[in-house]
Amino acid sequence: MRNRYVLFLPFLLIWITACSDDSMVVWTDSFRISISDTGHISSLQDESNGKEYASRPSPLMQIRKEGVFSQPILASPVEGGFELTFEDGTVGQIQVQEKGAHATFELVALSEPDSIELVLWGPYASSIDESIGETVGIARGETFAIGIQALNIRTLGGYPWNENDAMPQKDLFEDGEYHDIDAAQSRYVLYRVEAAKPDSMGSSFQAYTRNRSTDRVIENRGYDRYVAPAFEDEGMIGSKIALFGVPVEKTLETIGAIEIEEGLPHPMIDGEWGKEARSANAAYIIMGFSEEQAERAISLTEQAGLRYLYHDGPFETWGHFGLKKESFPDGMESLKRVVDRAAEKGIMIGTHNLSNFVTPTDLFVTPVPDSRLAKVGSTKLIADISRFQPVMMIEDPGYFNQAQKSHLAAAQIGDEIITFSSISATEPWQLRGVQRGAFGTRASKHEAGSVISKLDDHGYKVFLTEIDLSLEMARNLAELYNEAGLRQISFDGLEGNRSTGMGNYGESLFTQEWYDHLNDDIRSHYIADASRTTHFFWHMYTRMNWGEPWYAGFRESQTEYRLKNQAYFQRNLMPGMLGWFKMTEETSVEDMEWLLSLAAGYDAGFGFVTSFAAVDGNGVSDIILEKLGQWESLRMDDVFSEDLKAKMRSRDNEFELEMGSGGEWTIAPISVHVFRRFNRERQPGEPEESIFEFTSEQDEQYAAFILSAEGGSVEQITLGIDNNPIGFFDIHLDEGDAIVYKGGDTAILYSKTWQELDTISVDPAAFKLPAGSHSVALTVLLEGDAETAVKLEFRVRD
Repeated sequence: MRNRYVLFLPFLLIWITACSDDSMVVWTDSFRISISDTGHISSLQDESNGKEYASRPSPLMQIRKEGVFSQPILASPVEGGFELTFEDGTVGQIQVQEKGAHATFELVALSEPDSIELVLWGPYASSIDESIGETVGIARGETFAIGIQALNIRTLGGYPWNENDAMPQKDLFEDGEYHDIDAAQSRYVLYRVEAAKPDSMGSSFQAYTRNRSTDRVIENRGYDRYVAPAFEDEGMIGSKIALFGVPVEKTLETIGAIEIEEGLPHPMIDGEWGKEARSANAAYIIMGFSEEQAERAISLTEQAGLRYLYHDGPFETWGHFGLKKESFPDGMESLKRVVDRAAEKGIMIGTHNLSNFVTPTDLFVTPVPDSRLAKVGSTKLIADISRFQPVMMIEDPGYFNQAQKSHLAAAQIGDEIITFSSISATEPWQLRGVQRGAFGTRASKHEAGSVISKLDDHGYKVFLTEIDLSLEMARNLAELYNEAGLRQISFDGLEGNRSTGMGNYGESLFTQEWYDHLNDDIRSHYIADASRTTHFFWHMYTRMNWGEPWYAGFRESQTEYRLKNQAYFQRNLMPGMLGWFKMTEETSVEDMEWLLSLAAGYDAGFGFVTSFAAVDGNGVSDIILEKLGQWESLRMDDVFSEDLKAKMRSRDNEFELEMGSGGEWTIAPISVHVFRRFNRERQPGEPEESIFEFTSEQDEQYAAFILSAEGGSVEQITLGIDNNPIGFFDIHLDEGDAIVYKGGDTAILYSKTWQELDTISVDPAAFKLPAGSHSVALTVLLEGDAETAVKLEFRVRD
């Protein structure tokens, strides 16, 4: 027997079917969700074929009181949805709406909400495990996908694993620790486990909303005790999610439709939704420039064939985001002139920022500190102090003796900031080594009972913010973008917003405030990225882009991290990006083509960091920029076959692009064989020459080589191939100098910065090789220590 309950809503008629097994059913166009009379999701079915995807019964909602979760024990249909009765007697009402591609579930009533710490949607268990997007909240199988979407910002995608609402920062797929979310991560990652996760039976989906009506003391940002201030949002009532199940190829399309239907952010690029626009993962130039230098920076961007020019640091301070006077003498008017000149050339300008980091020289700090600087916690003075007193007596050191976690060791009392060097080990508790009137604030008298607060800070030697100040800074950034017409932003340091005590929620609130205050023109075309995202921020941002070039060579700096990120992007329906790569005076054309072929293989953009000094100092910079434009144009036109891209995804493979005068192109795979001879003492009778071997796959091809000096100087170079002496190079190579041969009758001697120093005559016949194995004989004189070496790199086409 089946009974239908007709639920009348203002604009929608919902049919919830009661089945013979006492379950109630919510339908979408392609998905059937069954809810038992105990308030558990008992079935998740593909409506087209009836295939079951629920791996076990899952509570529709749970509540938590005093750290203990309570599941539903009874679900009854009421007008508009369900009434849930929980184990502890609490009653909640869920409003349900069916909207074609998805169904929404909203908590609209809750008995005794003040006693409840949070409400949790799910976790909902699914058998799908082929691809799980932990951030966006999806699981995709071979033919069907299931997903969850938080429909307002206070509904956090994820589970309350941590009281600070910072989701676990790890890769569960790599480590396989599905059950132990706190297990040590073998590799550092910036993304988090959120709205979906793998489990032993497939996947699960979850979201929650916390009661934030009172202050809480939590572990946060490395502190054992941190005050999370109360925050006035609309609370648990109104917590809302969407569930959907669709053919796998419609997953992204469905999320876009949910954004539009439910009023979520849906930013555009070139008239397309940002998550589908081709320009979403375009490469871009990163460099500093002044208004005076802007014309040349724009010209370099044109030379590279790119559309986006990103300033790496235009701000005098972070907080109010005032522009550097030496770079933009007329302030905003200078920046607007730069943006307008770039727009005339079809180029868009962006800027780097550090989100809610506040520099100590900003007006939020000096001369009168803002009361909304982030505080670890507060206590009171127990004795009056004069303007000059270097010791302060305090009531409780609990928030202050965590100073080992601090970088500025600063505290705020009224309109004064002080720094301190130590805390007494016993009562009476004293702050010692106090510097009064720090950071340009004014030293003042303070009476016993005055509140003194330990300020939070960051390793960049900056202060952080409470939520109200975070939101003001976000509005400052939006105003800057609106007025100047800027089109690209990176929310670096977004994790600083954990200083609000609200973890991922604080990060999302910051970016939402920025987005909400953008004008329609900027919303119609912007690119926003960050080194991390959140489930809700996914809707506002364009892409995640992190991988820094500061820690090793061009090919080595965080390379493993960059490449493993690509799987995360694919799981979470994000455009591919490879992070930042830095061109210096010593960057080679070969290094650049290595990067460009990786980018083509992963269909991933990147930030290309450079400077006027690097461009001017690098003798092959024109070729590097030309190659960048050629490769990027082909990548954006999606001309590379899947087979070729698969080969390009190996960091050990290299390729060379050749462009014809008519726009025709060829890609040559290059087999690279690298040998090094170090400066070591030879044993008696040991040959002076070094023998290296390599294989050439093609017949009758000319081998290219690069011979360079590492860690010292090289001279008296003799080279031979297959027992045939090629010749003696009577040349002295300083460290970094190189001889480069790419065919023909001439090799070129370059300095370490690729300035052409000389040409060397070469017999090309000596380098024409049949297919098969070959040996190279090399003798040199090395001058330097044991680390001095000659590097010989043979490059042959596969």
